[in-house]
Amino acid sequence: MNISVDGIISLGPLLATLALAVVVLWFADRQLIRNKKTAERHPLLSQLGMIALSIAAAIAVILSLPVDDSLRAELFGLLGLVITALVAFASTTFVANIMAGLMLRAVRSFSPGDFIEAGAFFGKVTERNLFHTEIQSEDRDLITLPNMFLATNPVKVVRSSGTAINCLISLGYDVPHRKVESLLKEAALAAELEDPFVQILELGDFSITYKAVGFCPDVQQLLSRKSGFKACILDVLHGAGVEIVSPVFQNQRVVAPDRQFIPRGGEFTTELSVAEIFPESLLFDKANKARRIQLLEEKGADLKEQIAALKDADPQQVDVEAQRRQLESQLRISKLLLEREQNKEEE
Repeated sequence: MNISVDGIISLGPLLATLALAVVVLWFADRQLIRNKKTAERHPLLSQLGMIALSIAAAIAVILSLPVDDSLRAELFGLLGLVITALVAFASTTFVANIMAGLMLRAVRSFSPGDFIEAGAFFGKVTERNLFHTEIQSEDRDLITLPNMFLATNPVKVVRSSGTAINCLISLGYDVPHRKVESLLKEAALAAELEDPFVQILELGDFSITYKAVGFCPDVQQLLSRKSGFKACILDVLHGAGVEIVSPVFQNQRVVAPDRQFIPRGGEFTTELSVAEIFPESLLFDKANKARRIQLLEEKGADLKEQIAALKDADPQQVDVEAQRRQLESQLRISKLLLEREQNKEEE
């Protein structure tokens, strides 16, 4: 009986450590991984914190074992071998994705809410985690890309300050190129694009290939502008009596010489409704939410810096108290908007 009681007493520290480790890991999992706010705001820190706590729990359990120092040292060596083996076996994916994720964060080539294109994938960034990056495609689907894929493939990032939209079109030699250039510029302006220009890319056997380009300052409506630009090209060219049809097609069909392949009965207008053409707010809802959260967090951090800077300001030159109250009011509004954005459920 004494032996069993002594044995239970000797196992007390181990049992207490195991219980504490389970409670800590369970609480950390709820706060770092399962908590939607924390996981979305700090995905990298959440995952790194969970890994560090798991390793610390294993070390604490080994330290609490009722064994001599030599056996404990062997257990630490075994733990090191296990971790080394796991790293070695998973180095091509696990560690590689972690290192790629850290590299992408250090480079800061893109942020949540940016349009990116990598390989055959195009969409808006919704999440940047330790192992993967999630984008939302133009079909509203979520695509998970391993960070190693983004680190080893060229990534095209649409700049938030604006981008150029282009459209290729081939027309026959019977249409003067100066007329075509003028009409394509008119279509770009009708599509609300800035600084349009036209390039002649190729003089083919039967047609000339033109490239119409315009600057789009609002990348949040990128897909709408692309579709609207093409619609304006159709309306402007058809309205000016220019056929958009291959001469080869004309030569292969028996048609009257004065026949024009222009839709009949249609009204050619350049008035566009962006929301009707392409509802980005619906298709990129998660990516837009991630972008709004990031902007609100940056705004809050900037306001805190301004409030802290007022401590060193000269009260005789500026009204420190009035500015402080104004900044604190803006900070409260920013926190309220951030909290509402984080609590907003996806419809």
